[in-house]
Amino acid sequence: RCRLLAADSAEAENTDSLLHYLHSGFAVLLADGAASASVFGLQGYASRGISEPSGELNVYGAKEGFTEPIRTNMSLIRRRMKSPLLCFSMLTAGTVTQTDLCIVYLRDRVPEQLISEIRGMLGDLPLESILSAGYVRPFLEGSDLRLIHSIGTTERPDVFCAKLLEGRTGILIDGTPFALVIPQLFCETFQTLDDYNYPPAYATLLRWIKYAAALTALLLPAAYLAAALYHPELLHETLLRVLTDSEQNTPFSLGAEMLGILFLFEIVREAGLRLPKAVGGAVGMIGGLLIGDAAVQSGLISTPVLTAAALSATAGFVIPEHHAALTVLRPAFILAAAAAGIPGIALLGAALVHHICGTEVFGYPVSAPIAPLHPKRLRDIFARIGFRRLSQGNFRVSEVGRADSRFPPA
Repeated sequence: RCRLLAADSAEAENTDSLLHYLHSGFAVLLADGAASASVFGLQGYASRGISEPSGELNVYGAKEGFTEPIRTNMSLIRRRMKSPLLCFSMLTAGTVTQTDLCIVYLRDRVPEQLISEIRGMLGDLPLESILSAGYVRPFLEGSDLRLIHSIGTTERPDVFCAKLLEGRTGILIDGTPFALVIPQLFCETFQTLDDYNYPPAYATLLRWIKYAAALTALLLPAAYLAAALYHPELLHETLLRVLTDSEQNTPFSLGAEMLGILFLFEIVREAGLRLPKAVGGAVGMIGGLLIGDAAVQSGLISTPVLTAAALSATAGFVIPEHHAALTVLRPAFILAAAAAGIPGIALLGAALVHHICGTEVFGYPVSAPIAPLHPKRLRDIFARIGFRRLSQGNFRVSEVGRADSRFPPA
């Protein structure tokens, strides 16, 4: 008598599960008189090898990222976390594609009620196909109108494991190298893996540069417009003279110039992003000449407006996580500044802060630990503290959940 062994095996109890395994490339063994069929994961299909993540580059971290096959991604996680508390919960979604999904979590750090709710939501997705993480995220977040995502994405196994250690839940999707992480706090989008490899003083300086870059990318064009139109006393005399002289030779208003430059910048950026790499660089060079030199020399736009727009666009690249939100909010702040000056900017800014503070997912507010306030957890937001102090109180995301959350700590 011989025994068949395989690293990935299961039993198919009915025809539906048998067909699912068969269509997924499993080998099926049927025995006369047996009530179930044995299936073995012996698939062999072409796939992309493990490579360095293209969207989350770092200097000192690992150089391998997630890839498309879900089993490969699971092995990358298991290799880093050998704890028996690490759980992989498989399910399928998509009525036509029958895409494999995997919920990943540490059993002692995530409430079982949360896992059950996430599993139920994924199992009830009203989709025919799931081809990327973007198909799933809106259903878990509960809204398509949010400017700030409450569920993060990552293509780095080391970052994914770090999130699991903080008590978060991860979701792997077959066919995409991007994994979902629940929840994502707003303050975390300004942190990178290299922050914890640099000396604390240098990492703290970089973190504050990112905060300043975010404000510059969002508010600089609107603030310049408000000062020029409504509050010229805020500008230096020399700058005011340059602004007055340059605007006398342009046919458009300040607001139209600023919006036009940002619109052209997004066109050039999108063209360079979608075209092949060999052509994208040339498009960026031509676009830079068109927006920069040619437009100024022809008198269509003024130099101060071009400078403000260029600084704002460049600062936005420092925080790529918020590029989509900045692209939408930047024109909104420009229109508010053109309509009411600094009071208009303040009013729209208050509405944005209210939106961020009111965004939550599964009872976790994305504005934590600032709102609601958790003073002990602010130390790693405004400064990057050393590992000696970090190890004295390991962070758990359950600490910043609302007191009335329906998910008690694990």
